[in-house]
Amino acid sequence: MSEQPGRTRYPLVLVPGLLGFISLIGFHYWFGIVAALRRSGARVIPVLVSPIHSTEVRGEQLLRRIEQILRETGADKVNLIGHSQGALTARYAASLRPDQIASVTSVAGPNQGSELADHLQQSMPRGGWREGLLNLFMRWLGLLWSWLEVGYRGPRLPIDPRAAQDSLTSEGVAAFNRRHPQGLPEQWGGEGAEEVNGVRYYSWSGTLQPVTGRGRNRFDLTFYSCRFYARRFVREREHNDGLVGRFSSHLGKVIRSDYPLDHFDIVNQSRGNVPPGSDPVALFVEHARRLAAAGL
Repeated sequence: MSEQPGRTRYPLVLVPGLLGFISLIGFHYWFGIVAALRRSGARVIPVLVSPIHSTEVRGEQLLRRIEQILRETGADKVNLIGHSQGALTARYAASLRPDQIASVTSVAGPNQGSELADHLQQSMPRGGWREGLLNLFMRWLGLLWSWLEVGYRGPRLPIDPRAAQDSLTSEGVAAFNRRHPQGLPEQWGGEGAEEVNGVRYYSWSGTLQPVTGRGRNRFDLTFYSCRFYARRFVREREHNDGLVGRFSSHLGKVIRSDYPLDHFDIVNQSRGNVPPGSDPVALFVEHARRLAAAGL
């Protein structure tokens, strides 16, 4: 057996979601994941796209970054792993340039839209003071992120809260899916085609768990925020991670969609404060081995 079982043929490019970053003064978006993947032998490149913008704008930025990565590494293709809106961003890139993409992996991606985004749009009518206040807050967060970001060196990336929200609602994602249907299930809750236009498609996601007195999850503040957000779900009330529904996340080969992890735990942003027996970092290492075994 290879001493580097996670050494994939093509580099792994990690694409963050809404309010994404690489490192905010040392706090990493993919906490512990990049280091673990590199120890397994993989070439890993976390990238930054606009933290708050439409999927299409983010997708065009990702395409330009992929071109740069291919030049720098000499690779023919990349494996894209996207979290949350990053999954839609990766799908956009693969739809337009399948010749440059070996695989797309969706991690808690809102591939059929987010009920939370639907709720926000309904409760904050376009042009109203609530929407204006939310947009102002999101712009402030985007500016703060740009000040704190230490993992990115490049031009300031544009921000558009309204475009971001429109890209994440069920209606907005449905329109996106009509243009970029690769890997989508034909039936709700099913699996999609595992390979389309030479690109492999995979997905995994999690679901919220009850509050427990065991383990360190009870000290995770994002866990409680996810439980609050989950109250806005209707169709997938019992099957969501706080921001994305379990079955909405399905794309291509579904590895599993009910890991006991919330939307932030699944990329280890809680710094290991996850339910007992869970290991989000191991999921990424295992997937690198999966891609390597598939010749990707």
